[in-house]
Amino acid sequence: MSSAQQHFPVMADEMEQYLLAPESQRPEGAYCDCTAGSGGYAHRILSRVARRTLVLIDRDRAALDRCRRRFTGFGDRVRYFHGGFSRIGDAVSGSGPLAGIVADLGLSLKQINDPGRGFSLRLDGPLDMRFDSTQASRAEDFVNRGSESELADLLYRLADEHHSRRIARAIVRARPIRNTLHLAETVSAAVPRRQRSRIHPATKTFQALRMAVNDEPGELARLLDAAPRLLAPGGRFVVVSFHSGEDRMVKHSFRSQAGTGVYRLMTRRVVRPSATEVDLNPPSRSARLRAVCRTRQEFTQ
Repeated sequence: MSSAQQHFPVMADEMEQYLLAPESQRPEGAYCDCTAGSGGYAHRILSRVARRTLVLIDRDRAALDRCRRRFTGFGDRVRYFHGGFSRIGDAVSGSGPLAGIVADLGLSLKQINDPGRGFSLRLDGPLDMRFDSTQASRAEDFVNRGSESELADLLYRLADEHHSRRIARAIVRARPIRNTLHLAETVSAAVPRRQRSRIHPATKTFQALRMAVNDEPGELARLLDAAPRLLAPGGRFVVVSFHSGEDRMVKHSFRSQAGTGVYRLMTRRVVRPSATEVDLNPPSRSARLRAVCRTRQEFTQ
């Protein structure tokens, strides 16, 4: 398998640096990886921290199944929870205050490269885009049933798509949109060539639809709200995001809680991947990492 086809955990060294305190400073408690994926972060945590429980959360059952196979050797040190990371409270129930929480908000290559999931704009697949295949809402519901104004608002609000009105109009006129390639072609035709960037013209449209289908902003907001109540004093919270809207949410939440003394900022500025990592793993180029440490101040909100 070529490096372009392999899945690399993004900014794994930086994640480990910020999440795992030196052993003498490490609070008691379990760790929680809110986005288990292929287990890249989980393996780092389990290998570095002895005798601690790690709770793995994912909305994608296939991801949890991969992790179960990968971590059989760690026995009952690993617990699995199928659901959104907004349900972290349920996932870690009975674990006591947490020593650390990490969330990587990106897609995995396994999800992107599976045509049946509908995430890729370059592969022929259904208009699906669900992380959790048991939920009802799919991309098709937004693409073929939403109004033109609703589509335009969704594209602008979730992906900062400056051609949102033009794209929404083109989608409505081309209905029914049959599959992912038909959608990508429709969007591409709607964007003037002279105004195209280096990325595929449909990239932001697919991003916005995926975020809407999975309520990603709501999921992140609820995780950010829940974390202070779950962390032990000295516990750390690391989030790796991949676009400006998510990063703004994380930055504002962390700074707001730091302003009231609930958190201590560990990253006063956003941390970006090294040039070496970007060369080896191009999808990491848009990653942004922020981290905080829980203080001893009571959380009263």
